[in-house]
Amino acid sequence: MILLDFHWKQLLNPQFYIENGGLWLLLFVVFAETGLFAGFFLPGDSLLFVAGIYAHEGEGGKPGITYELLNLIGLGQIRNEWLDLIILWLLISLMGILGNMLGYWTGRKIGPAMYHWKDNMLFKKHYLHQAHEFYEKRGGSAIVIARFLPIIRTFAPIVAGIVQMEKKKFTYYNIIGCLAWVFSMVFAGHFLQKWILSQFGFDLKEHLEVIVIGIILVTTAPVLYKLFFGKKKTGEETILPPTNQKPE
Repeated sequence: MILLDFHWKQLLNPQFYIENGGLWLLLFVVFAETGLFAGFFLPGDSLLFVAGIYAHEGEGGKPGITYELLNLIGLGQIRNEWLDLIILWLLISLMGILGNMLGYWTGRKIGPAMYHWKDNMLFKKHYLHQAHEFYEKRGGSAIVIARFLPIIRTFAPIVAGIVQMEKKKFTYYNIIGCLAWVFSMVFAGHFLQKWILSQFGFDLKEHLEVIVIGIILVTTAPVLYKLFFGKKKTGEETILPPTNQKPE
């Protein structure tokens, strides 16, 4: 068990969650990464990609991630690739949707006060400003696009709550964005693993570190570019919360 030799850096490794907590820990991490502002450091895209790789079949031909649920409801004998993928897609999407709803509620209730919080290890004020600027530019569609941007996706629903975005509108974009995000990551992981293995004999399960690093670099590149090369504001950055506008 990896837990016997735990190190904090393992929290950034998606394989750690799958091997030690399986489906249930996977679902909690997705909820926390999208619903708790302190969860922005948790793996998102890479975790879903790796989950897709293990969706139908685990290490050594063992049943995939969804076997835990199927066995719990008395359907453990069923081994169907598409059933496993669809179940995983819907379950992860549900947790992501609920996580975003929690973030939205947090924004409506305590969001404005967060602009006056001091930076600490789990909270950086510039993440909030970055998400707000992104929301101002994109409006409601920011909720969909933010799903594919680490850090931004954690704070985007909070900002939507702060500016009092209509709940029905937020829910619509939230569902669309989450279904698209989870589908693209899970199915990409599963079918790329199959294709690369059949075409080149290269098993992604044996090289997850390289895959994870690649995904992190690709998905965080836009955020890092904005952070280091974006336009610098002159003077002190305002810490006042945005006005409660409702972008169309």
